[in-house]
Amino acid sequence: MKKIDLKSCNLEELKEILTSLGEKSFRAKQLFKWIHEKLIEEIEHITVFSDKLKEKIENEYYIGNIKILKKFESKLDNTIKYLFLLEDGNIIESVRMKYKHGNSLCLSTQVGCKMGCEFCASTKEGLVKNLSPSEILDQVYKIKKDINEEISNIVLMGSGEPLDNYDNVIKFIRLLNDKDGQNLSNRNITLSTCGLVPEIYKLAEENIPITLSISLHSSFDAERRKIMPIANKYTIEEIIDATKYYINTTNRRVTFEYTLINNVNDRKEDAEKLSELLRGMLCHVNIIPLNPIKESNLITSNYAKEFKELLTKKGINATIRREMGADINAACGQLRSDYMKY
Repeated sequence: MKKIDLKSCNLEELKEILTSLGEKSFRAKQLFKWIHEKLIEEIEHITVFSDKLKEKIENEYYIGNIKILKKFESKLDNTIKYLFLLEDGNIIESVRMKYKHGNSLCLSTQVGCKMGCEFCASTKEGLVKNLSPSEILDQVYKIKKDINEEISNIVLMGSGEPLDNYDNVIKFIRLLNDKDGQNLSNRNITLSTCGLVPEIYKLAEENIPITLSISLHSSFDAERRKIMPIANKYTIEEIIDATKYYINTTNRRVTFEYTLINNVNDRKEDAEKLSELLRGMLCHVNIIPLNPIKESNLITSNYAKEFKELLTKKGINATIRREMGADINAACGQLRSDYMKY
């Protein structure tokens, strides 16, 4: 019988497990705190449990434990990129970015990705699997232990499409926010999606005040379809409508990610159309200079400053993302891709 990973269980599920083993339900809160607050990695390390209870738990359950396989530290800005080895042998990556306000982590939610965006390295080999809540959480826990510092912000923008792994990602967010665990504010969590319209509506109804980030990357459907296959399923108009619903339901400002690509989406008419699409919305545009990957012929645009100024003149709040960790390998998914080849 396959053992169940306790790190993916919420408090109610732990109560059911402990009572099924003949224990009082208060033991579940103890177990939860030892896993998610004290960050223990083995059941045997829970000192408030008797040896007999630990043995009973270990017969059917375990605590998931990913391992740091490699890490790369930037000499430019203290960015650290991690390669993690999962228990099933798969490899994922995460990034720690150091800012004045604290440590921000960019996490993976899947091994690989099936969205097929032309400029993204993590999607080139397709989707391998969804990560469990435990495997997403453990990226946070392992990095926190490694740097011995608190984590202030989480960005679900690493390998994978978070809304394509909807249930596990929502459970991860709720576990990370739990007052008996890391108690990280939902307002400090950003979820990035390439625009899965039904899931955006669903997310709005969750009543979780996270920040939603939409990877738009083009103002025109025809151009967007060339670089983002998801555009064949959902139009920009459908994405904008879903985003407006999200804003009206949550009263949270949404970010639109816009990777600037030379001669693809960096023209004056692109900026003007984008301004028209976003006029009056509670939103912000994050302009991202393209990080070229070996698997694509797309190149970086030199018009980021001009593009931002065009948006600003039209009344759209916009910033240019600062490149982090430029000396330790660049694009999302590229570390894993390079490692797997050797």
